[in-house]
Amino acid sequence: MAGLFDELRVLLHGIWNRRWIALAVAWGVAMLGWLGVALIPNSYQSKARVYVNTQSLLEDRMGITQVQSQQDLDRLRSTLASAENLEKVVRGTDLSQTVSGPRDIAAKITTLRENITVMAQADPSMIDISAVSADSTLSDGANARIAQQVVQKLIDIFQEENLSGDRRETKQSLAFLDEQIAGRAKQLEAADQRRVEFAQRYAGLLPGAGSISQRMDAARMEINTIESQLVQAQSALSAMNGQLAGTPQTLPGVGASGGPSPLAQAQANLASMKARGWTSSHPDVIAAQREVEALRKSGGGSAGGGGTPNPAYLSIKSMQAERAATVQALQARKAQLQADLNAMMSRQVDEPGIASEQEKLDRDYEVLKTQYDKLLADREEIRLRGEVKTETGAVQFRVIQPPSTPTAPTAPNRPLLLLGVLVLGIAAGVGVAFALGQLKGSFSTATRLERAIGLPVAGSISQVRSAAQQAVEKQRLKWFAAASGGLAGVCLLLIAVEFVQRGMA
Repeated sequence: MAGLFDELRVLLHGIWNRRWIALAVAWGVAMLGWLGVALIPNSYQSKARVYVNTQSLLEDRMGITQVQSQQDLDRLRSTLASAENLEKVVRGTDLSQTVSGPRDIAAKITTLRENITVMAQADPSMIDISAVSADSTLSDGANARIAQQVVQKLIDIFQEENLSGDRRETKQSLAFLDEQIAGRAKQLEAADQRRVEFAQRYAGLLPGAGSISQRMDAARMEINTIESQLVQAQSALSAMNGQLAGTPQTLPGVGASGGPSPLAQAQANLASMKARGWTSSHPDVIAAQREVEALRKSGGGSAGGGGTPNPAYLSIKSMQAERAATVQALQARKAQLQADLNAMMSRQVDEPGIASEQEKLDRDYEVLKTQYDKLLADREEIRLRGEVKTETGAVQFRVIQPPSTPTAPTAPNRPLLLLGVLVLGIAAGVGVAFALGQLKGSFSTATRLERAIGLPVAGSISQVRSAAQQAVEKQRLKWFAAASGGLAGVCLLLIAVEFVQRGMA
C-alpha cells in the first residue's frame, strides 16, 4: 500500500512540475471546444397533440369495425411524412423562401423527414406531432417560427387527409368499380347471347334449364313419374269399368201395389251384392242373376211399366270419362317426352360435342355472372361506407395542444457542453503532462534509480531553494492560480451569457 502511495506521489509530482504545459493545453483545448459549441446551431422544437375519435354507431351497422377504423388512422399517421405531404409543408411555410428549384425541395424534404416525429400515445386516439428546426443559415427566431409552422401545416394536412381523403378514395374506388362493372356487363351480355343461340340450335327440344345432360336426366325422371301416375290412372279406370258394368242404366217402374216390381227388386238385390264386392262366382250372386233373367223372360220387366235413369250409373259414367281422359293425357305426355328424348339422343350421337359446348357456355356465363354480382355488391358497400365516413361526420378531430412558437432551444445543451469542454481541456492538459513525465529519462526517487540500475543507492540530496527562489516560486504559483481561475471564469461567463440569451429569447 505504501509503495502504491509513493507511486501516486511521484506521478502527481511529475504532473505538477509540468503544470504550465498542462494549463496551456487545457486553455487550447477549451478555447477550441467552446468555439465548436458556439458554432453548433440552436434547435427549436414545436409540439402539438391532437385527438381523433373514430367511434361511430353507423360504422358498426355497416360492418366497419373499430379495428378497421384504427387501421385507417394508423395508415394515415404513417403516411403523414410522405414526400407528397412534406412538399406541401415546404411550400406552405417559410421554408419556401429559401427554395430555388426541385433540388432544394428534395433537400428540404429529406431534412424534414429526419426532424419530424408522429407518435401515438397509450390511447391510440391521442397523437403527438413534433418538428425540429436547426438551420444554421437562419436566425434563432426564424428557426423557432419554422418549427411552429411545420407542425401547424402537418395538423392541417392530417385533418384534410382525414376528412377529404376518404371522400377522394371512395370516389376513385367507385369510378374503378363502375368501369369494371361496365366491362363485365358487356362480357355477360355476349355470353348470354351465345347461350341463346346455342339453345335455339340444339337445346329447344327439351324444356327446362341447365345443360343438355341435365335436361335429358330431368326428362327421364319425368317419364318415370308419368309411368307411375299412368299405372295408377289405369287401375282407377279399370275399377270404374267394373262398377259401371254392374250398375243398371235405368231403374224399373213401381208395381201395382205401390212397391217395386219383382224384376226391379231382383235387380236391386243383384246391384247391392256387387256393390259389396261379391264376385260373379259367388253363389248368392249366381242365384240373383238367374232370378233376374227368369223375370225378364217371363215379362216381369214390363209388368211394372217404364223405367227411369239410374243416378248411380250416370255418376260412375262421368268418373269413368274423367279417368279415361287422365290416362290419355299421361300417355300423350309420355309419348312426347320419349320422342324428344330420342331425338336429342340421336343428335348427341351425330354431334358428340354439343354437351361439352353447352357446359362450357354455361360455365363461362356463371363465372361472369358471379363476378358481376360481386362487383355490384362491392360498389354498393363502398358507396354506403363512404357516405357513413364522410357524410355523417363520424370522425371527430380536435387539437388538444396547439403548436406554439418555442422560446428556448431544445438542443444543444450548451451549459452542459461548456462544462464538458472545460473538463475535457483539464483532462487533456493533465494527460499531456503525464505523458511528458513518462518520456523524460530522469528518476524522481532513489528507489526508482535502484530498480533501474540494479545497484544500491547510497543516498540522495534534497533540493534547497533560497529565499529569492521561493519568492519567485510563490509568484509563479499566483500566476498559475490566476490562469486556472481565468479558465474556469471564462467557462462560467459563457454559461451566464447562454442563460441570458435564453431569457431574452
